[in-house]
Amino acid sequence: MKKIFFYLCGLLIILIIGCTYNKEEELYPNTAANCDTSNISFSATINPILQKYDCSFCHSNITLSGNISLANFTAVKLQVNNGRLFGAINHQPGFSQMPQGANKMNQCDINKVKAWIDAGAPNN
Repeated sequence: MKKIFFYLCGLLIILIIGCTYNKEEELYPNTAANCDTSNISFSATINPILQKYDCSFCHSNITLSGNISLANFTAVKLQVNNGRLFGAINHQPGFSQMPQGANKMNQCDINKVKAWIDAGAPNN
């Protein structure tokens, strides 16, 4: 009888803990729903995203994987203008999925790149 009581108490505790109300934006602060795409700049937003995913490891002026450089604004802008940057990071059909051999960038980072591109990809 004691065993059953302890099992029921344990189950009750699990149910109480598991039934809490959590806001998605508090649990996952970088979700697309909580992604600030205003005031996006190359130097403060886009370049750090490219560094975060180690893009320059394969796409620097030294390694130049796929004959693509992402070493500076001019090189990145070239990939924006030919459509390859967004197609690759968004895993669109017909593009090499980047980062290659790794998970897709999180949606918030993709949204920030898209917002920057839609703003004309300024050098700011």
